[in-house]
Amino acid sequence: MKLQTTVPLHAEDEQIDYGSSVLLLGSCFVENIGSKLEYYQFQTLQNPLGILFHPEAIENFIGRSVEEKKYKAPDVFNFNERWHCFDAHSDMSGPSKEQLLDNLNSALHDTRNQLENATHIIITMGTAWVYRNIETQKRVANCHKIPQKNFTKELLTKEEIEESLKQIIVNIRKVNENAAVIFTISPVRHLKDGFVENQRSKANLISAVGKIMEASLKNKNLHYFPAFEIMLDELRDYRFYAEDLVHPNNLAIDYIWEKFKNVWVSDQAESVMKAVEEIQKGLSHRPFHEDSEQHQLFLKSLNDKISVLNKEFPFMKFKP
Repeated sequence: MKLQTTVPLHAEDEQIDYGSSVLLLGSCFVENIGSKLEYYQFQTLQNPLGILFHPEAIENFIGRSVEEKKYKAPDVFNFNERWHCFDAHSDMSGPSKEQLLDNLNSALHDTRNQLENATHIIITMGTAWVYRNIETQKRVANCHKIPQKNFTKELLTKEEIEESLKQIIVNIRKVNENAAVIFTISPVRHLKDGFVENQRSKANLISAVGKIMEASLKNKNLHYFPAFEIMLDELRDYRFYAEDLVHPNNLAIDYIWEKFKNVWVSDQAESVMKAVEEIQKGLSHRPFHEDSEQHQLFLKSLNDKISVLNKEFPFMKFKP
């Protein structure tokens, strides 16, 4: 008896290994995949400006990084005793204008370097709904809890999203001709927009990515990973959602990660991943008696394992 449909997948040729450099940009779901890659100590840079929900925000950030167009005082503003930038998530906001500008421009610099050196760039889009600042008439990446009367809400059309994705690819190829660019649609449900509105948003994103993928023969190294489809078709049950019934829960994230790993992570990396996981579990262990001889021997063994890995992979940084 068959109780589940499965999305057909196949392993890609240019997979991620411990020599790879991965840039992850986009919605909160990209951070789920990014946290798994970080846990296993792959070389990654993840959302330097914080979560970016819609394609125009991602396009703007990549374009600005490639052009090395620094942020200046007019690009930031003070609200509720904190400094913000409409291009960045609230996680970037800070107590001073100077600190925020330093952080924004450091993010641009780090992203430019990662774009140039990346072997894989993962871009996840969460929504096609955007907010336009009435005063500046510019679409923003984040409203920073400014009253909604200051914005108009708009749904990006399929054509607008397609043009945005094309520009993302053009900008990436200006500095990196060979990186694998992997698009995904976030399975997170944006129900605050409304049930029907969320479906319209996802439909526009899926349709636009589909158009890009149809033309992918002309644009080498473009890929689509069906995270959204796996969530809806293979995990068709509320038990795979968190308590908010919006975000995938840990079980769903682990499931989709396994699917991603089978497609995009090299089999040759498996033995190193197991060694890393053993160390990570050891570091999270909390002993009954920290000063006991047994625990000291355990710590010595753990440090020896870290030293062995660091000799081959000096970029790995383990935190207790």
